[in-house]
Amino acid sequence: MTEPSANGAPDEATVRPIPATVSAELEELDTSTLEEIEPDCLGWTTFDTPGSKDGNVNVLIPRDRIDRIPTQSLVTIKSSDTRVYLAACTEGPFSEPDGLRADAPIVVTATVRGRGLALFPKYHGRATLDIMGEYRKGTVQAAGLRPLPNSRVFPLPPDEARRLLRTDGDLALGVAAVGQHEITVNGRTDEKIGFPRHTAILGTTGGGKSTTVSGMVARAQEVGVASIILDVEGEYAAMYEPTDDEAMRVALEERGLAPKGAANVSIYALTGRESKCPDPKRVNHFSLTFSELSPYAVVEILDFNDAQQQRFWTAYELTKRILRETKIYPNPANSNESAEALLVDELEEGWPRMKLGHIYDVVRCMVAKLDKAVEPAHLTTFEPNQRDKINQVIDTSTAEGNKFSWMAVLGRLGSLHRLKIFDQTGSKPLNLSAMISKPNISIIDLSDTESPNVRNLAIAQILRNVQLAQDARYEAEQSAGHGHKPTLVVIEEAHEFVSSQRVRAMPTLFAQLARIAKRGRKRWLSLVFVTQLPQHLPDEVLGLVNSWVLHRISDNGVVTRLRKSVGSIDGNLWDRVSTLAPGQSIVSLTTMRRALITRILPTPCRLLMAD
Repeated sequence: MTEPSANGAPDEATVRPIPATVSAELEELDTSTLEEIEPDCLGWTTFDTPGSKDGNVNVLIPRDRIDRIPTQSLVTIKSSDTRVYLAACTEGPFSEPDGLRADAPIVVTATVRGRGLALFPKYHGRATLDIMGEYRKGTVQAAGLRPLPNSRVFPLPPDEARRLLRTDGDLALGVAAVGQHEITVNGRTDEKIGFPRHTAILGTTGGGKSTTVSGMVARAQEVGVASIILDVEGEYAAMYEPTDDEAMRVALEERGLAPKGAANVSIYALTGRESKCPDPKRVNHFSLTFSELSPYAVVEILDFNDAQQQRFWTAYELTKRILRETKIYPNPANSNESAEALLVDELEEGWPRMKLGHIYDVVRCMVAKLDKAVEPAHLTTFEPNQRDKINQVIDTSTAEGNKFSWMAVLGRLGSLHRLKIFDQTGSKPLNLSAMISKPNISIIDLSDTESPNVRNLAIAQILRNVQLAQDARYEAEQSAGHGHKPTLVVIEEAHEFVSSQRVRAMPTLFAQLARIAKRGRKRWLSLVFVTQLPQHLPDEVLGLVNSWVLHRISDNGVVTRLRKSVGSIDGNLWDRVSTLAPGQSIVSLTTMRRALITRILPTPCRLLMAD
């Protein structure tokens, strides 16, 4: 005890020692009685400090119970005023010496000189708890007040933790350590709040994105979900085989799982292109249909400048006129076609029956007219007897005559035409309706397509057609009174499809993607965006995402940007994104109450390249 000096400060001369009787009582205090009363009590909340924050409290933990309240564990706080709170450990537990600062000279000396064997002080644990809510009438609701100091903290039983975190579901993703127990982190495919919402799987190379995707798709199939993977690297082209990765096999064995290939896997590649599938007999080739692409999207993807755009649109309109006058479409004898032609929405699709070769022929004829040194163009798609009609239409048009911009357009279209991936009679388009009618896994292997523009044209067409197929499926299920399962569409290297650098110049393509995303949520179509370069994803795409699987991201600038876009992940978890081990991720699903650090389940399927 002290007595104040004249200036109000404690006077060292008047400091008195604690009475020996009090010291003896503290030393001889029998805590076993307290432990018998509350054997499960983990610790007690302490007083607030000037640095305390709304929404969390500090708890002091006896030394022998520090290991019972690990990070992410859920606890209940029983306040001395009878209120009961649900909380999660977000920081700690840290070890502190009793009654001393951790950096006090005596503590440092005891540790270094005594090697922890002599003069080492007794210590306790300290942790920060984030208050998730207050129990009222059996439910967890927003907390209006803070727990009082000296409130008791108790562990939450695993079943109750699972119920409150809402990690139950039919699609297993991984396991998270909550308290002393592991709980499975599952998604839901049978509720609209679940996987019909869109997901982003982000992380640097080697973080485990491919493992997440392949395992998720394989397990989704087992619960009746059809999946389509737009695979730009060919990583998934052997998913029908069991994994041959030794580390993955060991991880599967630890979980009591066995390596196995996914069932009902189909591999598709563009006509004339190769697939990385080990068994060429399994590869189905398909062609694209030019008329199914919006001409506005084509202009954006091919990155025409202003002059080239004008030439393209001129050629496009001339081609439409020629198709009308040659009765290719619409045919006047067919009243339905004439009516349909009035309803064509070219922001969504192209002119029916217009082939890439048609517009290519028109541009070639235009170049031949403008440059007399160029020989008359050989028609690739129009019939030879239609040349006079083409020239007649061109001659009566008011097209501008700068041959150099026309030649630039001809070069772009010619590159596409020579690939022979559009409108090929010997190769059928994808039958998206059949692909999603059953829980199939369809791998669209675009790895042999070097041009990002060609890949993006293919992806744009597939996305639109899968939306149409899903719409028809949804309507049929509604009419029949059947339940619904989502269709998952995985877009690998999503930053190459819609990048932040080009999104402003691609309003039509992004508008199509946004419509697919918004309509898809209502029609059980779920988009999964996967990329190792999340910094190149535009904010517009991030705004479409509701669920997140974040693997290690080492760029602090990217983490900061994502932190502004993702409101469902706590600040302390963002601090750990850059240190996540391979296979670990922060999972935040729309069905979960709280984001969790999760160990993703190993994939039983074979991957051709490690992520």
